[in-house]
Amino acid sequence: MSFGQRGFSGPGGSFDSSTPDWGAMADRTAARNRRRKMLLIGGGAAATAIVGTIVAFGVVNGGNAEGRQEGLPAPETLPSEPQQPEPSFSEVKPPPPPDPREFISDADKDTAPLTATTLFPDTRMTMASRAYGKGATDSVTNCATAASGRLAPALTENGCDQVIRATYTRDGVAVTVGVAVFGTEAQAAKAKEDATGNIRSLPGDGVPVFCRATACRLTANSIGRYAYFTVAGYTSGEDVTTADTRARQAGKDVADYTFNSIVNRGEAQAAKAATARAG
Repeated sequence: MSFGQRGFSGPGGSFDSSTPDWGAMADRTAARNRRRKMLLIGGGAAATAIVGTIVAFGVVNGGNAEGRQEGLPAPETLPSEPQQPEPSFSEVKPPPPPDPREFISDADKDTAPLTATTLFPDTRMTMASRAYGKGATDSVTNCATAASGRLAPALTENGCDQVIRATYTRDGVAVTVGVAVFGTEAQAAKAKEDATGNIRSLPGDGVPVFCRATACRLTANSIGRYAYFTVAGYTSGEDVTTADTRARQAGKDVADYTFNSIVNRGEAQAAKAATARAG
């Protein structure tokens, strides 16, 4: 092995030396080693990057044999959730419940038994805290006989079928209510509008004659095919004045009770019809 010689010129002149330049050689060797090391490091990093890419691609693409490294397990396949059945609803809508007013507004539908007992079933009637005892009752088909001379035409001219009466008493006050029955709601409403005078009071069963020649309190109303009238006064024969409150309250209580009784009649028939329809 030979090395090139280098001349050296110093302050004392020049000389040739056959001794190798060991420092320069060492520098060149070190440089070559550094370059080699850098190449090795760079190549290793690139290889690592390629492997990492392959592994990542294989995991993401699960069952792809080309993109997955050999030996990696395929992702576990989970059972799919069972499909839930869709709820089903009947498209047939139930019919609406019958309207109780239909049964008390038309004689063709209002077919339940109709008597003084079915219309006024209670031996005692209570409204709020006020209790009334029931006296005499009756029912007539000649409606004019149950009314005063002024009221009778309103009943007969509008087709009254019957009048059902009941009397109630409390603390010396007596009230007779008369329910005039018609074929239709329109007839009953017209009879109420035409009404003047009063229903005839009904004594008996311990109740003396009242409101025959004295001033008494009167009411008139209708619901469905029923018009109902009250006359309220004192069993002592005393006149009812405009400032009186006892007779007025008694007349209102009996009228309200009668209204409720007629409404209950319609509700009972409607409920029966609904049960029959459901069956």
